[in-house]
Amino acid sequence: MRRIFPICTLSVVFLGFLNSTLAQSNTSIKDSTYIEAYIEGLSAGTARLIGTYGDQNYIADTTVVDAHGHFILRREKALPAGFYYFLLPGQKSFSILVDRHDQHMTLRAKADDIPGTMQITGSVNTQLFYRNARFQNAQEPELKQLSQILRDSPPNSPEYIKAKARQDELIAQRKAHLDSIYREYPNAFFTRFKIAGQNPDWPEFRKPNGELDTLRNILYYREHFWDNVDFSDVRLLHTPVIANKLKRYIVELTPQHPDSIIKVADPLVQRVLPYKEYFQFFVNWIALQYENGKTKVMDGEAVMVHLIDKYFTPELAFWDTPENIAKIRKKANEMKASLMGRKGPDVRALDINGQYKSIYEMTAPIIVVFMYSPDCEHCREQAPEIQRIYQKWKDRGVDIYGIALNTTDEKWKEFVRKNGFTFTNVFDPTNRAIYAKYFVDITPELYVLNKDRIIVAKNLQAHQLETIFERELAKMGN
Repeated sequence: MRRIFPICTLSVVFLGFLNSTLAQSNTSIKDSTYIEAYIEGLSAGTARLIGTYGDQNYIADTTVVDAHGHFILRREKALPAGFYYFLLPGQKSFSILVDRHDQHMTLRAKADDIPGTMQITGSVNTQLFYRNARFQNAQEPELKQLSQILRDSPPNSPEYIKAKARQDELIAQRKAHLDSIYREYPNAFFTRFKIAGQNPDWPEFRKPNGELDTLRNILYYREHFWDNVDFSDVRLLHTPVIANKLKRYIVELTPQHPDSIIKVADPLVQRVLPYKEYFQFFVNWIALQYENGKTKVMDGEAVMVHLIDKYFTPELAFWDTPENIAKIRKKANEMKASLMGRKGPDVRALDINGQYKSIYEMTAPIIVVFMYSPDCEHCREQAPEIQRIYQKWKDRGVDIYGIALNTTDEKWKEFVRKNGFTFTNVFDPTNRAIYAKYFVDITPELYVLNKDRIIVAKNLQAHQLETIFERELAKMGN
């Protein structure tokens, strides 16, 4: 595997805005932090306070634990409000939830059961966090047992009906427990944190024949998925809630096809556009999710290209410099020509005999553009398979146009001879023949063009080609 065009700028930008956000949060809050803990039975060592921003964790602070399990974390500048956990000696840990003015607390627990024995004074939000956690933990064994019964029992059987009724009862108790906290502490950060994390109730829309209307249920669920999130509350970005919801919304609730992802992501980004911190996180997270070379979605980079085109502009991308934005946009522009559904650009370059060969001069109904480097280990592994596939399919409407990259004339010709390539192979040491035509991040790269020279598949491995050939030839009635 050989990386041809590194595309790391976007990742660097993401890490940069994370650090920038944390720095801004720290310097903008003036209250001090004082957290004292007594963890009976804890070994001496270092306690690390781990913070959260989006889906990233970072070391917010450290302090020393003495031989009695006692430690104090004191800060002149307060922590950004959010969710944190302490990593302790002996692979122990526990979580806290802090607001801007809720950072003076004393914590007492036993090392062998920190969650079950935790006592908190001074922090309303951390008290509520453990109050709720203990209620849920007490229910968990029975809920797991009921879930197993529901999986093992036929629907509408007495066992199933009984287990479902009990499950509904426990879930109702959990909801009532949270509702009582919400009423008692309507303005607590814990309340905002828990409400934001709640998903909408799954609807039970049915078709006229009584069957569940699955599509309508999914659309309703997705439409109301963000109803409980207050996008003006930046504190939520410092908890796992937002990143977890974003991942579920984009990756799990959306069909993983570029057009579907764009259709769902675009309105969401528009929705958070007035909220700078959320806009910054959402547009970067989604773009990185579908970065070329990382995504497993075929043509997933179309999502990234769309977002960069629309939102990574000097006017909107306030978190970065014009120079970096220009680099990101340039890279996206290089990808545009080779997105699926577009006409594959022509390439004209010298072949191994010194003759100019062009993709558009080839007459086969299906053309494979095979981009490789002789120094690439995976290219060497797949080369014999590519030649085998060509021999099998060349009389059935398939031709291959090989493009050597990042090599020398001598190495290229030796690679062609060694692998017995009998299909067209070209090499342009200047790369001018392929620049901004067929984007390649990691070799080998395979594109498939149909009879109209539209890109119908990409980011393939050799063993996937024949399935694509059969599909495209069937469309033509062959």
